Amino acid sequence: MLSLAYACGLRVSELTGLRLADYDRRDPASLRVTGKGRRERILPLWKETRAALDAWLRLRDPDGDPALFHNRSGRAMSRSGFEYVLAGHLAIAAKRAPSLAEKRVTPHVLRHSCAMHTLQATGDVWKVSLWLGHASIQSTEIYLRADPTEKLEMVAGIAMTKLKPGRFRPPDKLLAILAGKARP
Repeated sequence: MLSLAYACGLRVSELTGLRLADYDRRDPASLRVTGKGRRERILPLWKETRAALDAWLRLRDPDGDPALFHNRSGRAMSRSGFEYVLAGHLAIAAKRAPSLAEKRVTPHVLRHSCAMHTLQATGDVWKVSLWLGHASIQSTEIYLRADPTEKLEMVAGIAMTKLKPGRFRPPDKLLAILAGKARP
């Protein structure tokens, strides 16, 4: 679930709403995702994500609920169930990397991480928007404001204009008006 949530940049509702029929195992493997406003998108899967999903399917009860991910009782995974699973994995990861214990990692952080990594890899906000299933590009533009590397690249590309030293003559009349000694 975690691999799929990150790799596809899924919202929790999209992840928990997945059905077994949404997974297309043909090469290249893909996933049909129903997002906000019932908009559908087809996402190809990384080989690693496909391998993790196939490993899960070997453990999953084939006769259970048609949901792709089940809880302990064999029913569709809920939002709070996914948050519970994420918290458990976060606690384990924090033992190896203690700095994680101080971070607030939510399911939506996985989505944002996917978006930022996709933006850094492609440099194209339209591709990020398409991948995340945003209805408008304005929803995706927040990642442009959040990415410090984009800002640094922009600053590095701007050359300061060189000013030539010259003779400066103060505007006497303006200074007098500002000092209150003359009338406008």
